[in-house]
This record gives sequence, structure tokens and C-alpha cells, in this order.
Amino acid sequence: MSSTPIGNGIERARRGSIDTELLVGIAARVHGLRGELVVDVHTDSPDDRFAPGAVLTARRAGAPDGTVTVESSRPHSGRLLVRFAEVPDREAAEAMRGARLLIKADALAPPADPEEFHVHQLEGLRAELTDGSVVGTVREVVHGPAGELLVLARPELPDALVPFVRAIVPTVDLDGGRVVLTPPEGLLDLD
Repeated sequence: MSSTPIGNGIERARRGSIDTELLVGIAARVHGLRGELVVDVHTDSPDDRFAPGAVLTARRAGAPDGTVTVESSRPHSGRLLVRFAEVPDREAAEAMRGARLLIKADALAPPADPEEFHVHQLEGLRAELTDGSVVGTVREVVHGPAGELLVLARPELPDALVPFVRAIVPTVDLDGGRVVLTPPEGLLDLD
């Protein structure tokens, strides 16, 4: 298992949808007069997700979903500058500000390495110890400076943060719907 799942969390699943959608970016602000948008990237594969011709769903609060087609993209200060065919000018780009850029999960190819996972594959898995006792459910994967953490929702207890490393999460069983944990002493205590 890789200590860094594909997506770096980054292709996060949107719950409550029949067709799981994954967040790949957020239109943060407008850049210039010609309709380019500064996009905060939420994928490990920006070259694929924001390649010319890529089609994304744009979801904005209070507006119906729309479809946008990437016309061009380029790196800019740790983000991307993206031009969409449907966004011809600054005024149209202003209307896109804050839009969540999504793709359908089934559009993703499975990871080539069997020990790597898309984040949406991990969310919802049962978390259990090696003796089979259930300790919670993977609610989400968060990405910190030291690596990924599984957030375990635990009944009647606060959420627990578990480093997503082989020493602590030796088994990810997607078919069985579970992750097996070997936590060091105290990791799952209440504190």
C-alpha cells in the first residue's frame, strides 16, 4: 500500500449522489480580462483533468449545474490558470468564481498500482482491528503536511485521525469493504 493514495485527497467524492462525483478543482478568482480563472487544484492529475477538451461539471451555490470544456490551462503560482470555452470574458469568469469543478468517478481509470487508491474508494470503508473488532468508518481522507490521515467516524466517540501508512493500515480490502488497522497504543484513545 502506498502511503499516498491517488488523488492526494484530492479527488474527493461528493456524498449523496447516485453517480459519485469527484472534486478536481475550485475556481478561486478571475485572472485578467479574457476570462481566465485561477483554479485551486484538487487532483494529482491536473494534466489529465485540465487538458484541452476535458469536460467538467461546474457547480455553484444557487445556480444550476453547468458543463464547461477546458480550452487551455497553464501553471501559475502553485495553481492553474484555466480558460473554458463557455467563459469568453471577465464578466462570465466572475460568474464562475467559487464554482466546484467535478468529474464523474466512473471516468477515472483504476490506479495502475494495486497498492494505490482513489480517495473515494476509501471513504465509507469499515475500519477494524486485526481481531475483527470494528472501530469506526472512514469518513474522509485529509491531507496534512506529513501525509494523509484517515478520519474515522466512531459511534458515540469523537472522530479519530489515523495516519494512512502501511505500519498502521496494513490492509485495504476494497472488495471486503474494510481497512484493517494496527494502531500504536493510545492512537484510538479518547483524549
